[in-house]
Amino acid sequence: MRMALFADLYELTMAQAYQAERMDQLAVFELAFREMPRNRNYIVAAGFEDVADFLTTFHFTAGELDYLRGRGEFSEEFLKSLGCLRFTGDVYAVPEGTVVFPNEPMVQVIAPILEAQLVETFIVNQVHFQSLAVSKAARIVTAAQGRTVVDFGSRRSPGIDAAVKVARATYLAGGDGTSNVLAGKICGIPIFGTMAHSYIQAHDEEFASFESFAALYPETTLLVDTYDTLEGVRKVIELSRKLGERFHVQAVRLDSGDLGNLAAHTRRMLDEAGLRSVKIFASSGLDEYKIQDLVNSAAPIDAFGVGTKLAVVADAPELDMAYKLVEYSGKGRLKLSTRKLLYPGRKQVFRQVENGQMVRDVIGRFDERLPGKPLLQPLLLNGQPITPINLKESRKRLQRELEQLPHHFHKLEPVSAPYPVSFSEHLRADLNAIRRRLGFSST
Repeated sequence: MRMALFADLYELTMAQAYQAERMDQLAVFELAFREMPRNRNYIVAAGFEDVADFLTTFHFTAGELDYLRGRGEFSEEFLKSLGCLRFTGDVYAVPEGTVVFPNEPMVQVIAPILEAQLVETFIVNQVHFQSLAVSKAARIVTAAQGRTVVDFGSRRSPGIDAAVKVARATYLAGGDGTSNVLAGKICGIPIFGTMAHSYIQAHDEEFASFESFAALYPETTLLVDTYDTLEGVRKVIELSRKLGERFHVQAVRLDSGDLGNLAAHTRRMLDEAGLRSVKIFASSGLDEYKIQDLVNSAAPIDAFGVGTKLAVVADAPELDMAYKLVEYSGKGRLKLSTRKLLYPGRKQVFRQVENGQMVRDVIGRFDERLPGKPLLQPLLLNGQPITPINLKESRKRLQRELEQLPHHFHKLEPVSAPYPVSFSEHLRADLNAIRRRLGFSST
């Protein structure tokens, strides 16, 4: 994924300034989010496969350098150095599918400061969106309580890349697949889909459209709400009687109206016609809240297609995520801005689990040995990937993480008390020591 110019301009202007000042020592940057969205109880970390691919192929092409040259603000010496630049650093990250909380480093980049600075925008972009998408999808899968969940949102996602990432995120979160064929090919995930209303509209009669489609795709799902939902169900029943043993339609899809009420009527009609094996698939403006209501009302729906509200992460589209310098040339660096306090130094997150349940996380120095499992693991060393990210393994990991997450954090409603995350005594001492050195009082 070669997009070296996917950067904010200040990264390039600072890079030239670093070079002019001969600042080339190792820096440590950490990516974390500061606050949990008000309607989330946890976030799932994702996007690291793209980060690894980007960093291992990072370089400026001749065309990109020509563009920068044309701006007139970069020296030829600097541009020449960019032409030779490759990412040579180390990257640590929590494993994809890990549940994370505010202030916990999700990614840690250790590299010469110029290299580490230039990759900021791409890293934030990929981890930010994909973590939001997986978190949203995980809530939807939880709400569905074992029923099939399929991503239907590609056409309304914010771009092609986002559409593929949402499809992948849905599968990672425990969903069953996507309607997006490209995502199926790229990510190796199941694809779903049969017909749209236009196919039925293009025929003079609804029954004829069902009969023709079922002849070509015997185990299809028939869309029954183009004109009148229950009348559409009756036509499916009529088709079953006409075809007899040759009837193999797997499901009907409801895509409008009062889904719970329509599903109840549809189930009764199908059962009375001896079509108990025909399932009911529902779509139309669904999200975790509507799915939860449908499931809690015992609506006889077997599968959900979730579109726009998943594709755009409608109720929590952003995290206060930042990529910040915490160490340079072996010295801890901090930030004291209001509500944006940054602890100095390279860190590790230690997760403590008791009786199979997560109980607390402690953020400490990277070289501390604290109780619990250290979450940050090597992703790249010396610019080279360690272990390729496997989507199925990430999916299993998230399932294990959610099993260890206390039950009340699974609820769609905000918890009264957030998951406990604290800083170690050594980190607090480091913060206060630097505050005093800078002339500020200790906390």
